[in-house]
Amino acid sequence: MSVDHLIEIRRDLHRHPEPAWREFYTTCRIVEEIERIGVTDLYVGRDAIDADERMAVPDSSELVEWFNQAREAGAKEDVLDRLDGGYTGCVAVVERGEGPTIGLRVDIDGLLREESRADEHAPAAGGFRSENEGAMHACGHDAHATIGLGVLEAITESDFQGTLKVFFQPGEEMIAGGKAMAKSPHLADVEYLLALHIGLDHPTGEIVAGIDDFLAVSHLHAEFSGEPAHAGAEPDAGENAVQAMAAAIQNLYAIPRHKDGATRVNAGQVGGGTASNIVPEHAYIEGEVRGQTTELMEYMRERAERVLQGAAEMHGCTVDVETKGEAPSARSDQQLVDVVSSVARTRPGVESVLERDSLGGSEDATYLMREVQKNGGYATYVGIGTDHPGGHHTATFDVDEASIGIGIDVVGRAIEEIAATQPE
Repeated sequence: MSVDHLIEIRRDLHRHPEPAWREFYTTCRIVEEIERIGVTDLYVGRDAIDADERMAVPDSSELVEWFNQAREAGAKEDVLDRLDGGYTGCVAVVERGEGPTIGLRVDIDGLLREESRADEHAPAAGGFRSENEGAMHACGHDAHATIGLGVLEAITESDFQGTLKVFFQPGEEMIAGGKAMAKSPHLADVEYLLALHIGLDHPTGEIVAGIDDFLAVSHLHAEFSGEPAHAGAEPDAGENAVQAMAAAIQNLYAIPRHKDGATRVNAGQVGGGTASNIVPEHAYIEGEVRGQTTELMEYMRERAERVLQGAAEMHGCTVDVETKGEAPSARSDQQLVDVVSSVARTRPGVESVLERDSLGGSEDATYLMREVQKNGGYATYVGIGTDHPGGHHTATFDVDEASIGIGIDVVGRAIEEIAATQPE
């Protein structure tokens, strides 16, 4: 695949960012490229995931809005119909004779945030700024999808022996799609898995062979219900849901830290009430808990749920707590770290190689990593350095497009080496 075509794909995806389970145009564009490359099997939409394991699925009206937007943008009708209802993502399979089954996971979703219009922002200056207002690729998943396609084509043109499965996963930003893809039948026979991320404060030309220290995370939505009343005439007749919410927020941050490792809690979005003279009967918290291990995250979640219930009861309200997204912790296997680091040191454009680094955040690739490891296989999470002018999730985030080719070369060559040596 030529450099110009890779850049064309990345910029097209950048113009059409779509959040979790709304990656309609994105999936169609990826499928279009996969069909051009030619693969043994291609699974799209419902056929690519375990539909019962989807998390944080938007309501139907929002799905329809994004579906229609993708159609207007020129998404392939035959593919689009297979994604209806928010069943996005795909799995491409290349079979090349006897050999191991190797998986590559790349995420494809964007973020719900506005992209910069500043002249110095390359996508704005270059005419490929987001056309979906209020959404942007602020974390590099447009580059991830492009790398996945580039690796897929490189493997089809190589002497690779075995089976390659490329998982184009929806919904990472909301920790919503990893479990659905991990529980699909396509991962059951994967013996080696690579996942990747671009940037992460590593410069262009730097490769991290294995990233660790993923914080396990659980996204929670708490809905408080009370009783309305006139705030002046009958304040005693109401049960104040906002007061319950406020008490919950204060005490969420008071959850004791744990001796076994790092823990986090955040009430990131809150709201409630209808008017200044009405005792509010509804309020909500969108929050999250994290832990250095899955067990520490579960400790935080149990304490958070106890706080939410206690705050509701204290103020005569009820609360409904729903898990909107979740991911465990994971660790990269040394067997694959060794292969990636060894290969990376021989590739043009690679200026430095780190054997390991810490993420310090969360990622639902961990579901796929742990599933493969549970089945006796090996997994690693690879960092592909890129110079980015803004931090991840900011309005000015962008990638150095030179890093896309480096990523394709390193990951593709690592997959060939894994197939040839089958490390244990």
